[in-house]
Amino acid sequence: MADKKIVQWDTRANEIVQEYDRHLGAVNTITFIDQNRRFVTTSDDKSIRLWEWDIPVDFKYIAEPNMYPMPSVTLSPNGKWLGFQSMDNQILIYGAQNRLRLNRKKNFKGHMVAGYACQMGFSPDMSYVVSGDADGRLNIWDWKTTKLFNKFKAHDGVSIGCIWHPHETSKVITCGWDGLIKLWD
Repeated sequence: MADKKIVQWDTRANEIVQEYDRHLGAVNTITFIDQNRRFVTTSDDKSIRLWEWDIPVDFKYIAEPNMYPMPSVTLSPNGKWLGFQSMDNQILIYGAQNRLRLNRKKNFKGHMVAGYACQMGFSPDMSYVVSGDADGRLNIWDWKTTKLFNKFKAHDGVSIGCIWHPHETSKVITCGWDGLIKLWD
C-alpha cells in the first residue's frame, strides 16, 4: 500500500489478519515464491524484502546505495528466477530458490523504462526475456547470452505489459497506454 504497509486479508472473515510494516516507502510489488510459502516485496524505498507467509518480520533485506526502485517483478515459469524491472533501464535477475541473490551474469539492457512500471516476462521454455518500454516497443532478449534479440514498435505510447503465452509458445500478448491489447506471433 502507499502507506508503506502490506496487509494480509481474510476474505472469509472480511478482515485484516496480518500486517507487514517494514518498508520505508510505498510498496510497489508483492510476488509469491516457493509454492506461496514466501513472498518478495519491492518499494519506493529502493529495497527488496523477503518474507515468510504469516510472519510480519522480513528475514532478508536487500538495499544497496546504487539500487533503484523496482516497480514490477515476475517469477519465471520454472520458479527458479525473479525478474526485477529496475528504474535504471535494466532487468535484474535474482535467484528465487533458497537465498534471494542477484545473478550478476543475467542483466538485460537496451530499453527505456525509467518512470514506468513496465511488466517483463519469460518465455515458457526460458529461452527469452521480454519487456515493453516507454517508447511503445516490445524488447526480446536471449536468456543465455542476455543480448537484445529483437525489438519492434508494439504500441503508440508506453507498452506497459507483456506476457508470453504459456501454451502457444510462439505468441506474446502486450498491452499499452493506447488502450489496446495485442497478440503477436
